[in-house]
Amino acid sequence: MINQKQQTSFYLRRLMDMNKKIVMSGIRPTGFLHLGNYFGAVKNYVRLQDEFECYFMVADLHSLTTHPDTKELKINVQRVLSENIACGLDPEKVALYCQSHVHETAELYLYLTMLAYKGELEKTTTFKDKVRLQPENINAGLLTYPVLQTADIILHRASYVPVGKDQEQHLEMARNFANRFNHRYGDVFPEPQAFNFGDELVKVPSLDGAGKMSKSENQFATLYLSDDDELIRKKVMKAKTDSGPTVPNSSKPDYIENIFGLMKLVSSPEVISKFEEDYNNCTIRYGDMKKQLGEDMVKFISPIREKADAIRNNEQYLKEVMEKGAEKARKSARATMELVREVMGLNYF
Repeated sequence: MINQKQQTSFYLRRLMDMNKKIVMSGIRPTGFLHLGNYFGAVKNYVRLQDEFECYFMVADLHSLTTHPDTKELKINVQRVLSENIACGLDPEKVALYCQSHVHETAELYLYLTMLAYKGELEKTTTFKDKVRLQPENINAGLLTYPVLQTADIILHRASYVPVGKDQEQHLEMARNFANRFNHRYGDVFPEPQAFNFGDELVKVPSLDGAGKMSKSENQFATLYLSDDDELIRKKVMKAKTDSGPTVPNSSKPDYIENIFGLMKLVSSPEVISKFEEDYNNCTIRYGDMKKQLGEDMVKFISPIREKADAIRNNEQYLKEVMEKGAEKARKSARATMELVREVMGLNYF
């Protein structure tokens, strides 16, 4: 009979030798998933699952850095899982799991903190943003967020990470931490790279023309996958516009470019071409454009919302999804940590 150590060693050899590249990414269960999450991450998750070994995580531990109250955490985790599955992620093909269910993450996180420096962590854009947003809760977890994120990624020895533009800096830090570990202890981890099927990393603009869509900032300028049809239309109609161009073929202001950018995500090429021509001819009617965009957004979001609602109401199914995903993730994590302890010299018996 194969014991646990033999099973882990077998899995480790398979993990290191196999040709299929490993992909890992995650999303926090804070707020509601929105259009930026879909086009910045989830859309790629779905495409990746047929070609790679994928680990997709609900980052419930990460959420504690900004949302320490856990009363609604279970509901939020279930919502994120249901929305990811509704977007096309298949729990039979990937490891879809909760971060807290893989305890090896915390061990690797601890080792990596010894290789991370206060100065570099304080310079991260997301840390400075969170300090601005929550000055009364500048905790150590917030500062070391990129270290935990690195542990999540390299725990599965992932080569590719489908991320949005706002995570590029964290991914660069993950490469740095992985290389530091390899240099000091032994060559264990590949350098994780951003992966978006050759496309540029997607940054979905907010409807108010200020920055990107966000779970927490200006919720009326963000289109959530759970928004009902009328709310979608209302939000789109409030998108920032102006009186229109007065010179043919003039360049678009950023906030108008944003509307065209959103239209390119969900509208047909014929519709986009029509409004591009109207803009260049100075005959564009922004009211008509936003009505069209609103209807196209409804057609895109409503099937996801309805499917996610059905999945979320099936608690037994979600429990099975989490158990199956955690089992897959733990096998990978155990194998990696056996190698980590070996190269660090922590196997004393």
